[in-house]
Amino acid sequence: MYGVSRAPQLSDSNRRIIDTNGPSKRVYQVWRGSNRFFLGGRLIFGPDVRSLVFTVFLIVIPVILFAAFVSQRLVNEFHHDLGSSIIAIAVIFTVYDICILLLTSGRDPGIIPRSAHPPEPEDGGVSTPSANWAGNQGTVPTIPPTKDVLVNGMVVKVKYCQTCMLYRPPRCSHCSICNNCVERFDHHCPWVGQCIGKRNYRFFFIFISSTTFLCLYIFAFCWVNIKKIMHAYDCSLWRAFMKSPVSGILIVYTFVAAWFVGGLTAFHLYLICTNQTTYENFRFRYDRKMNPYNHGCARNFMEIFFRSTPKSKNNFRARVTEDSSTFNPSLSMGRVLSPEIAKTSFDVEMGGKRHAVAAEEFEDIQNQFGLERCRPQPEHSDWGEKGNWEITADIQALAAEFGMEHGFKDRDRTHRSHLIGP
Repeated sequence: MYGVSRAPQLSDSNRRIIDTNGPSKRVYQVWRGSNRFFLGGRLIFGPDVRSLVFTVFLIVIPVILFAAFVSQRLVNEFHHDLGSSIIAIAVIFTVYDICILLLTSGRDPGIIPRSAHPPEPEDGGVSTPSANWAGNQGTVPTIPPTKDVLVNGMVVKVKYCQTCMLYRPPRCSHCSICNNCVERFDHHCPWVGQCIGKRNYRFFFIFISSTTFLCLYIFAFCWVNIKKIMHAYDCSLWRAFMKSPVSGILIVYTFVAAWFVGGLTAFHLYLICTNQTTYENFRFRYDRKMNPYNHGCARNFMEIFFRSTPKSKNNFRARVTEDSSTFNPSLSMGRVLSPEIAKTSFDVEMGGKRHAVAAEEFEDIQNQFGLERCRPQPEHSDWGEKGNWEITADIQALAAEFGMEHGFKDRDRTHRSHLIGP
């Protein structure tokens, strides 16, 4: 009574649609940059995130040594509450410094999302002879490597990024380490393991300035401890260092570190006053020409410290289908790329399919490249067939290019033996 229902037959195209609508991934799982993600895409670091552990080690270990070996004498020398506050300030400021470090390195620095396809060539674009591929003839328009934009009444050139397939906004640059275009790119800092850009520059400056203060704080109280030892034992400076060697080590260490991070803080203070980035300062030298971004020292400070942090342009936890996330724009989209991109894409595609070209597709390829077919043989020919293909030098060269030379010779040998007969 009850017939068994059969599953509906699906075409290949419908199967592909169902497959692509199957399991989805999040953006951070298919991210094309070199970033490292943690906590399900909530934290984003650079590829050199391991250096962050080393930076934390350089900050925490001196404070631990200070609290364990130096502060005990200071607690005894000063009043109990004052001595305890010396240790508390050092510990609290260290925790604050580590938190600022994580805010600097664990957030989106201002990454520009990649474009799904290159922009359309504008009118008047450069035309160059195209390579003889995919049947293109004549000339094709190319994407200009730069274009002019107006910034505060001054003309600024912006570059086209072939990796992200977009014209970079002003002050944006592509980081070769993270493989991303970053807004207001300052530099890639190996100490924090992240690019420094529009969304984390403020925290970076606070981090280096607070680290400078922490170094000077420990440096000063280590000297106070040495002076107390000299006064208590009525000894020389060298004898005081021998009685508290950790104080001497921390004095040398914090002195060198304060010069490094202190100099970096002073340099970025100058950049903030003139509204420059490290990249612009080393490359463009705005002090020799007018800076289109400089609005005066007061407004430049307001722009860095008192403006709200712009929202990230990336939702790393958004769900995307695996097929669309791994989609790589190519020449089949009907858009014209620059000759360099087109040639590279074509070589990659043909290199991947080189061993998958079937023998029956060879005729279509032959027609695309304009190869000639020889005249058919007469009926009384010894071959006993009305038509035959002539293996010309062009066909052999093309077969060798596609890795089909051996298969083509076998096919020709079989065809001849079939026509001649046993």
